[in-house]
This record gives sequence, structure tokens and C-alpha cells, in this order.
Amino acid sequence: MRTTRRSAIAALALALPLSLAACGSSDSGTDAASSPSSSSSSSSSSSSSSSSSSSDDMAGKPFGAACEAVPKTGAGSFEGMATAPVATAASANPVLSQLVGAVKEAGLVDTLNSAKDITVFAPTNDAFKAVPKATMDAAMKDPKGLLTKVLTNHVVEGKLTPEQLAGDHKTLAGTTISVTGSGESFKVGEANVVCGNVQTANATVYIIDGVLLPK
Repeated sequence: MRTTRRSAIAALALALPLSLAACGSSDSGTDAASSPSSSSSSSSSSSSSSSSSSSDDMAGKPFGAACEAVPKTGAGSFEGMATAPVATAASANPVLSQLVGAVKEAGLVDTLNSAKDITVFAPTNDAFKAVPKATMDAAMKDPKGLLTKVLTNHVVEGKLTPEQLAGDHKTLAGTTISVTGSGESFKVGEANVVCGNVQTANATVYIIDGVLLPK
């Protein structure tokens, strides 16, 4: 009787460590298997997020040869303009001083600054200088009429991306302007986009080398 009990106790003593060892080995294996998988998933997610962010940054960049004339720093730079409403942003950019003067003369500063999501085709100073003097004088003498119509002929609703730019667009003047081209090469009527996809707080600006005179 005693011999049998001793044998059972001895067998139990041998089996217990083996059982515990098997449990420990199983838990450790599970942890080891899950750790690389989790790390890989986290790394993949981080890489995807970084790639998406990089793609978005590239898509939002201004393009065009005349972008070189835009100040590199300060309120008139691309970064500075992005924080201000469109009329205020343009007033800090020396490339657009003629346009800003006309906007102020027509009393459109508040109208443009308070507009929500618009696209502005902004003529350069040289573009305004190319307008026949008689035409420009007539517009400046009629700020609430002809000048306002000319300026609002450069504004359309919605912040148009380069991918949305080509096509016909209704202006705030009630006219229709046609944009042709693709990629980083566009024409607005007969004017060329010389610096496009410039962001302000409430508008996307495409700087052009001609004034869009309504018929």
C-alpha cells in the first residue's frame, strides 16, 4: 500500500514540472509570433501615412515659371498668403500690386475677403500695363460699374484644383470663361497661367499674364 502511494507521488512530481514547462513554452511562442506581426503592421501603417502625406504636399504646391518672382518669406510669400484671405494676401505680393489697387478702387476688398471658397485668376502688373490706356482709364472712371465687372470676371465659385481647372466656368460677373490645358500648362482665354495653385485662406489663385476683359 505504501509502495503504491509512493509511486503515485513520484509520478506526479515528475509530471508537474513537465506540464509547467510545456505551458511556459507555449505562451512564449505565442508572444514571439505576435510581436513581429504587430511591429510589421505598425511599420506598414506608418509608411502608408508618410507616403500619403508626402503625396498631398506635392499635390498642393504652386507651379509655373513666374512663381520665382513671389517673395520667399513674409506675408507675400506662399506660406504667408496661405494664412490670409485673398484680397489681403494679394496686397502683400508685389507681383499683384496693380490688381490690388483696382480691387480697392472698386470697393471689392471686403467682398473678396469674406467670400467662401473661390478661385481668382489674378493678372500680373505687366498684364494690366498691356491693357489699352483708353480701356483702363474708362474702367477706373467707373469703379462700381465697368471696373467691378472686369474684376469679377476673374473670379469663379469653388476652389479649383489643377485637375478641375480645364473647362468652362461661370464668373461672378455672370460671364463664362474657358480654361484649356492640363498638368502645369493652362490658358485662361488667351492668357497663360504663369503661377498656379497658390493658396490663400479662402481662395485658390492662378496668376495669369493677361487681363480677362468681358465682351
